[in-house]
Amino acid sequence: MESASSATLPAGKTLLYMKLDHAQYKSINPSDTQADWSRYWMTGIGHGFTPWFSAYLFAPYNSKVDTNEPPPAVNPAPTPRFDTHGWADLSVMGQLAFKHEPGEGLKLIPDNESLDDLEDWHFTVFAGSTLPTGNPNLRDRAGTIDPGKSTSFGKPSYSLGFTAGKVLTRDLTFNLEISTIRFQNFTYADGSGMRFGDEDRVNASLNWRLWGSAEARARLDGVLEAQYLKLGNDVATAAPTLAVPHPVATPDPISGGEITYLMPGVRLYKDNMSFALGFKLPVSARLNERPDLGQRQQGAEGTEKWRAIFSASLLF
Repeated sequence: MESASSATLPAGKTLLYMKLDHAQYKSINPSDTQADWSRYWMTGIGHGFTPWFSAYLFAPYNSKVDTNEPPPAVNPAPTPRFDTHGWADLSVMGQLAFKHEPGEGLKLIPDNESLDDLEDWHFTVFAGSTLPTGNPNLRDRAGTIDPGKSTSFGKPSYSLGFTAGKVLTRDLTFNLEISTIRFQNFTYADGSGMRFGDEDRVNASLNWRLWGSAEARARLDGVLEAQYLKLGNDVATAAPTLAVPHPVATPDPISGGEITYLMPGVRLYKDNMSFALGFKLPVSARLNERPDLGQRQQGAEGTEKWRAIFSASLLF
């Protein structure tokens, strides 16, 4: 559903891709403005240059929406509601694929694979980068910049990952992804700085063929995906002042943590098209918080009620 696949695109083929990720957040403080929902659109195009190398370009559009501000009788000075919408940072990615051939070891994916070859272990290594094409300096009506609501990281972020896939039976396929994303410090227009925490992922999924028809050129798979996400602490730097002209970057103790998600879903293949729908639930969240001091995370990974994921692709 969301994990990187252990398959590259066929040589000479192009993929058009669209994904919608809608996150609905839990409320922890109804007496103040909170993050209500976020909606992440992703459009992309990929091309198979060889059987073992594919490249992709992605263009995301993000919407991050707050709840209404509580009435003055509840909170006379609430946090200003701050909704942001816009195209976010473009990203590029390259993926190199290889397989384990019994008796021969690792080799790049050949031009043609037999049905027996498709049952071998398949692996990929991928790397990518974002391009700072969004706006990192969005301000609320009070003039405050909230990095978490921006549509850009300000500087490129870098990703690196590994996948492994195996056809276990005629109807069951396993896929594994291990990946990481690293961010750079960026100084905003108000002089403050932020380096978002590292993101480390381990995702495993099982695809089960529920139905297939050669005549209709269609297939329906059930998918169960387990995801582990480890978030490092964000590192913030205050804007310089006359009293403190060179502020020191400080990790935010109320950021980061470890989250486990479970996502059941279905995927439909029809001719050269694919459609997928899944519901993602946080089943375990160990976030860096201090509830005893009223310091909680809200509107971030691990604080969702649920997420709904829909994707569609066309190969030609």
